[in-house]
Amino acid sequence: MGGPADMLPRGYFFVEIWYNMPEVREMALREIRKSGDEILRKKSREIQEVTDRVRTILDDMAETMYHAEGGGLAACQVGILKRLVVIDIGEGLLKLVNPEFVLQKGEQIVEEGCLSFPDVWGRLKRPERVVVRALDENGKEITVEGTGLLAKCLCHELDHLDGIVFKDKIIEFTE
Repeated sequence: MGGPADMLPRGYFFVEIWYNMPEVREMALREIRKSGDEILRKKSREIQEVTDRVRTILDDMAETMYHAEGGGLAACQVGILKRLVVIDIGEGLLKLVNPEFVLQKGEQIVEEGCLSFPDVWGRLKRPERVVVRALDENGKEITVEGTGLLAKCLCHELDHLDGIVFKDKIIEFTE
């Protein structure tokens, strides 16, 4: 065979392939903005076109969310005022561009926390069922229906896009 991998001592792996594959990119962890950062109170702007840059941001957001052991993350939480959300509550990763509510129905009392307010937990009212329309990471229109936990997470993250933090809606603080 005579390739570069043949020159390595036994037990070593040749990884040049990763450097020569343009589609492979190491994702970046982004800093999560915390309580008191004014960006958390600002309204996010719509994405005009889903580009590679938008997909990179979504990938970085997902990596950051998983690293922080969260269930969702809005772009403003990593310092980007764009209408982007990632959610994973154990049913697979959702990447949403320009999400908006189509339906909010019912009511549930939920307990929430937030990666931007790590020491705050509380109970608040959220819709029991929601329907959200958005674009996926390829720019295709999708509809996401959620009840219970998914409805709660969608509401929490979409609130972030409008500069609303869950702490404002707490009816009872918990530990």
